Amino acid sequence: MFGQDRDSLRRAYADAWRRHRDGLPLDLQQQRIADVLRLHPEYQDFVLAPDALTQEFDGADGRTNPYLHMGLHLAVREQLATRLPPEAAQAHARLVKRLGDAHAAEHRLIDCLALELWQAQRDGRAPDMDAYREALRGL
Repeated sequence: MFGQDRDSLRRAYADAWRRHRDGLPLDLQQQRIADVLRLHPEYQDFVLAPDALTQEFDGADGRTNPYLHMGLHLAVREQLATRLPPEAAQAHARLVKRLGDAHAAEHRLIDCLALELWQAQRDGRAPDMDAYREALRGL
């Protein structure tokens, strides 16, 4: 999406938010990032902070990695847009109806995706799409 290095990824978030904030034109990916950042005011100043590129998020201190969280939003939104897997769109529709909040529904899908990605990384394997689909069906 933004290249292979962490700094490029983090700069892309800052650039998109800065351009949005300053009323400058955004390309499609920048618009997607800005849309996610609008939903997360707690990250808006953070991505522009001088030390944002160097901050470490290893989970030891209990802080959420904002870049991971926003990246999961983008991944889920891509799944919803492409309807792949179809269970994501189906689960999202059910949750929006039940919760009345599309953002909260996205967070529930993110929980499923994050768990499967974490388990795959922990076990040194590729993500199990069948397990992910099953988790989505259970929402």
